[in-house]
Amino acid sequence: MTEQIVILDFGSQYTQVIARRIRECNVYSVILRYDTPAAQIAALAPKGIILSGGPSSVYAKDAPLPDRAVFKLGVPVLGICYGVQLLAKFLGGHVEKGLKREYGKGTLSVQDGDCALFNNLPKELQVWNSHGDKLTKLPKDFVAVATTENSHYAAIELPSKKFFGLQFHPEVAHTPRGKDILANFVQGVCACGKNWTMRNYVDQAVDEIRAQVGKEKVILGLSGGVDSSVAAALLHKAIGSQLTCIFVNNGLLRGREADVVREVFGRHFKLKLQYEESSKLFLSRLKGVTDPERKRKIIGKAFIEVFQAATRRAGKAKFLAQGTLYPDIIESVPIAGNPAAMIKSHHNVGGLPKKMKFALVEPLKCLFKDEVRQLGIELGLPKEIVYRQPFPGPGLAVRILGEVTPARCSILRNADSIVVEEMKASGLYYEIWQSFAVLLPVRSVGVMGDERTYEYTIAIRAVESQDGMTADWVKLPYPLLEKLSSRIINEVKGVNRCVFDVTSKPPGTIEWE
Repeated sequence: MTEQIVILDFGSQYTQVIARRIRECNVYSVILRYDTPAAQIAALAPKGIILSGGPSSVYAKDAPLPDRAVFKLGVPVLGICYGVQLLAKFLGGHVEKGLKREYGKGTLSVQDGDCALFNNLPKELQVWNSHGDKLTKLPKDFVAVATTENSHYAAIELPSKKFFGLQFHPEVAHTPRGKDILANFVQGVCACGKNWTMRNYVDQAVDEIRAQVGKEKVILGLSGGVDSSVAAALLHKAIGSQLTCIFVNNGLLRGREADVVREVFGRHFKLKLQYEESSKLFLSRLKGVTDPERKRKIIGKAFIEVFQAATRRAGKAKFLAQGTLYPDIIESVPIAGNPAAMIKSHHNVGGLPKKMKFALVEPLKCLFKDEVRQLGIELGLPKEIVYRQPFPGPGLAVRILGEVTPARCSILRNADSIVVEEMKASGLYYEIWQSFAVLLPVRSVGVMGDERTYEYTIAIRAVESQDGMTADWVKLPYPLLEKLSSRIINEVKGVNRCVFDVTSKPPGTIEWE
């Protein structure tokens, strides 16, 4: 069984970050609900348990609390923020509302250099705090090992049971040596090896897929995006010709998208690829529609219709594969009192019509996005697919403001291809989150070749982000902006003006619709 650390989620916005940091230490981590029974946790044979932070007070009436037996499993426990307050509540300490809320940057002074968490770390560390309650009385036999300006018990330890508590957040970037603290816990205290690698994962995943699928057939909707592409490559490695990939051309794709997918997966990987040309259907359904939400619903409904018909033509299959990622599953699990639990809904979770009677195969469901990219490289997918920027499910429809028409799609597709080409040439394409063109339903007067023109406007969007939840616009070099504008206006018929979007998220969104 893979060595793993179990993280109990008490509603912190940083819970997934904890999981990521543990995996960056080459140790597998899994996030479970805060109230997961201790027996279920024990069945996983974890090497250690981490109690996440959370927005509640441990003494609140509806406070999320763990199974008390968690503390009797005989494995090391690390409580972070709300987690350390849980240690106090369950083991005899005391927590009170602080007279002064401690939020933001702080200085941690390590009093006990022998504490395993601070092995090979300096006596003073910058840390990040985010709490109102504070520990005021230690549980029996616990000792204080570090302090901050506002807390005598910023780090505590029960040496006999290898229980630790941190009042600050080691997982966030604002605690620069936080990853070292977590590494000291998982590798030093929990004695985990560095066994979580993509090469090892491929073998594990292939075995799991074969065990689940057996000799049955599997269908996968291949979009050409990173997630579905990596899922396709992994499934093909595991079950070969048992997999059929269905690619739907909805007429809203990026330039050469259909050609690239057929080249990479059909000719190179030689997997069974069923191509569905449905451009006319989608564009006819979108005729006259300008409301963004209506566009999305029309596209979603049309896709299900086309995909259902395609699955019938593909032949009888028991399984439907999806490129669901770990964050999709975590964010779709409601947790009482957890405002971070429903950050977003995801089209892969619960979005299938009930009459599609397939069992699900989700080969990426325990991976984060960057891990999926690593897996793609391990499987031999080209960089152009593995590291391509995110592209919205409804495609160009959400980058065309107003009505979507074949002519407008052609204009935007040509402009967007230039943006991608020049961003790659500049070396910035793979360094930022997204860069793309948007077609505005705004016509303005221009002069081209001594003639008066009245054409469309293209907006160029470039943003930097970690997860798409927030984003800041990228300060593209003026020479690059000049080249983008010049090429788009000169090469894309129907455009005579370019603008650059300097809006962050919030208040704007990354996409325009």
